[in-house]
Amino acid sequence: MCSLGASVYAEDTDTPMPDSFKEKTKGISEEKLEILDSPLPTMLLGTMERFYKSMEGKSAEEIEAYLDGMIEVAEAGKFNPETDMASIPLNTEAKGFNGWKAKRPKSLNPEREPGPIHLSRYMSSRSGGVKTFANAPLAIYPEDLIAGNVDIAIVGAPLDMGSYYRGQKFGPQAMRNEYGAGGIDMSTMVNPSKVLSIVDYGDIAIDNMSTELSVQHVRERVREIAETGTMPFIVGGDHSLEYPDIAALADVHGKGSFGVVHFDSHYDAGKNQAHWLTHGQPVYRAVKEGHVKPENFIQIGLRGPWPGPEGFEWMRNNGMRYHTMAEVEKKGWKQVMDTALKEARENVDKLYISFDVDVIDPAFIPGTGTPVPGGLTMREAIPIVRGLCAQNDIIGFEIVELDPLLDPTYRSALNSNFILHACLTGVAMRKEGIEDPYYLSDLTTEHRQPEAGEKARKEGLREEVDPNYAKPKN
Repeated sequence: MCSLGASVYAEDTDTPMPDSFKEKTKGISEEKLEILDSPLPTMLLGTMERFYKSMEGKSAEEIEAYLDGMIEVAEAGKFNPETDMASIPLNTEAKGFNGWKAKRPKSLNPEREPGPIHLSRYMSSRSGGVKTFANAPLAIYPEDLIAGNVDIAIVGAPLDMGSYYRGQKFGPQAMRNEYGAGGIDMSTMVNPSKVLSIVDYGDIAIDNMSTELSVQHVRERVREIAETGTMPFIVGGDHSLEYPDIAALADVHGKGSFGVVHFDSHYDAGKNQAHWLTHGQPVYRAVKEGHVKPENFIQIGLRGPWPGPEGFEWMRNNGMRYHTMAEVEKKGWKQVMDTALKEARENVDKLYISFDVDVIDPAFIPGTGTPVPGGLTMREAIPIVRGLCAQNDIIGFEIVELDPLLDPTYRSALNSNFILHACLTGVAMRKEGIEDPYYLSDLTTEHRQPEAGEKARKEGLREEVDPNYAKPKN
């Protein structure tokens, strides 16, 4: 989502200038009239048509004064080298300058063989111990991933400074504390935890004073995971993370070598803001720097007030695919899902999935900073995520923008875990040779009665009735 600013509003430059306005402004310089090509008139009055309508009763002097006011606003918003800092100075003499991301030397720990570590004293994951993603064992170093032949490392990235609404840094903690990321998937009867080697890779260090410093370290840690051959699953944190996550995978797999499916109610391709990266700008920066080709980028779930026409025109002009909730309303979810699944395989063999939880309707996930009504249901989201992860060679997955502080219940973290589990299930399906994105288990979708019951009776498989079943034995 973007912060409020000029990029929220469409530049309505197609509205012709009325002859009456031209006549009144003959004596006004072209330099002053150039302000009409900026977003300011539409920011103030909604559309250029309304702007010109509001000028009808004004004199030439009054119109010029209005233009001067807009020019003053535009000038005040620009960088001023005499009063503004071009960058925020840091105290590079501080002894703890990099203390926030300094790694603990292995020499300070007890010696052990590399590999995943189980953190529960009990055999049952439900019995206690230290909470981890999907009740998985812990890995700390790349050597643990290699020694454990780990398929997926789930890593927390508790960053929330790229959003105007804080709290996403508690997302990883909330998802560890809630169930839903582990166990069997009833729809397919596949249990990712039994098919895949999954670990919790802890949290990536975040400098809670700087998004810019933090995302560089996120890129290093995600790259570290991918370089071992393990697939990174990143739990955010706000959507600023999409940029370093994509860049890290491009570092390993090559720029432009994979596609991205971006689930979001916002297109997050904002630009021209004071900061190069916020949670409303990762898509533009990832595309602009060439980490992913725009024709390999697919947007799903867009709705609400942003972007306007200029955003969709930018996507069209750059060859991007997008599927809005308006398209779902027009064509039905099944057709949109079929199209998105087909597009995901068209240009590249590898795929990265970025899942912003605000793509889900806030009835299911109210715990997010930028909720928009009219989103996907969980029944729609789970099958398409599972299908994408089964059908494609997934190189990474991220789930972001969970803000548990905004939800007094547990359902936002719960449903976020089930989305994570859907992708884990898809990856496990693919490893088991099931690449059909629509696959459903016959066992859970067809009871086959009365034939199945009669067959079991003949084979002696029926449960015997025991009237004394729950009575104490003498």
